[in-house]
Amino acid sequence: MVRVGILGGTFDPIHLGHLVAAEEVRWKLSLETVLFVPAANPPHKRGRAISPAADRVRMVEMAIGSNPFFELSTMEIGRGGVSYTVDTLRTLRERMGYEAELFFIVGMDSLADLTTWKQPATILSLCRLAVVNRPPYEEVDLASLEERLPGVSSRVDMVRMPGIYISSTDLQARVRRGLPIKYQVPDPVERYILDRGLYKR
Repeated sequence: MVRVGILGGTFDPIHLGHLVAAEEVRWKLSLETVLFVPAANPPHKRGRAISPAADRVRMVEMAIGSNPFFELSTMEIGRGGVSYTVDTLRTLRERMGYEAELFFIVGMDSLADLTTWKQPATILSLCRLAVVNRPPYEEVDLASLEERLPGVSSRVDMVRMPGIYISSTDLQARVRRGLPIKYQVPDPVERYILDRGLYKR
């Protein structure tokens, strides 16, 4: 049975926290590959400025190029519209069949908010959740979440990763203020951001 990880996100920009989380999950859960799926229009960021899809896709390409276990999927970009996880998982399930085991990688903060996502019960039926700690969210009350979303506990794999606190929002703010982002994003991504003048406005 093939085991595939899926890491969705705006990736604006992709940073070392994303990469470390994906690699840690891949290693600990014995995944054959991890798909990076940039969102077209993330529902939780409506009304906020987002870099063009072409820039975000290019940054992901540069960031994951050296890892043979990482792959880029532009399925949400190609589909357009609002990017809902449940729709992406349905499409992947149709493509890969039920012989594939899918692991959707999320942070502890996203797990805590899972009941606010579109069709959370269906998400659990389509994949397992590989949940990584993300400072300051180090734990979640699974018992309380189970009461609101029955069955979630049996669909979660907790994966501890090194405590790297980097966020795309903070990186954007650092660029606007002229602060360095070196060692927080891969070198090619840093050069791309500076060359393209991203996040200056």
